[in-house]
Amino acid sequence: MALVPYEETTEFGLQKFHKPLATFSFANHTIQIRQDWRHLGVAAVVWDAAIVLSTYLEMGAVELRGRSAVELGAGTGLVGIVAALLALKSSMKSLLVHCLLFFSGAHVTITDRKVALEFLKSNVQANLPPHIQPKTVVKELTWGQNLGSFSPGEFDLILGADIIYLEETFTDLLQTLEHLCSNHSVILLACRIRYERDNNFLAMLERQFTVRKVHYDPEKDVHIYEAQKRNQKEDL
Repeated sequence: MALVPYEETTEFGLQKFHKPLATFSFANHTIQIRQDWRHLGVAAVVWDAAIVLSTYLEMGAVELRGRSAVELGAGTGLVGIVAALLALKSSMKSLLVHCLLFFSGAHVTITDRKVALEFLKSNVQANLPPHIQPKTVVKELTWGQNLGSFSPGEFDLILGADIIYLEETFTDLLQTLEHLCSNHSVILLACRIRYERDNNFLAMLERQFTVRKVHYDPEKDVHIYEAQKRNQKEDL
């Protein structure tokens, strides 16, 4: 689940989390994300990293057309929703391509732990048009545990916003990334570097993947890192 320690203590900083709806505009759609700070806490609000990663996707930094994508620790589901809308927008440039995508395996899978799934589903269903929903799946994924529900190397694109937060989850998260990635998969992780442990995770990631920073939002102090599996020849 997309849980992060929250440091901002001012009343103004917390106000946005107590709003029942957070409204955004992506992919020519108005997206209204339901929030539930009171009952579900930090897993049920939109964090800056999700906004920055969604903006980065909208910039066209990665190709979404015809690719399968998964969001890890989705929380409210904003990033996965934006990815699904952008994939449709790209495919609509060609009716033939759109038809091929509809009947192919191109899809977006939005994941989190079981306790968050109903809340996640409500946001996905409320914000995706009916014709997109069949190609968008909300699915349980607890890092390092139910990986058998996913085929090895199943996804072309793996997305995560503010999912680097607890050191005890790092090993499970790395195992999950390793399982979901093929040699051609791309991982995009958006995060703030709050603590030394955040850098420690990036160091762990670099042992298995090539990692580079591809974007920084100075206003929100959010970094986006791209990672791909290391070529075995590079390690020789």
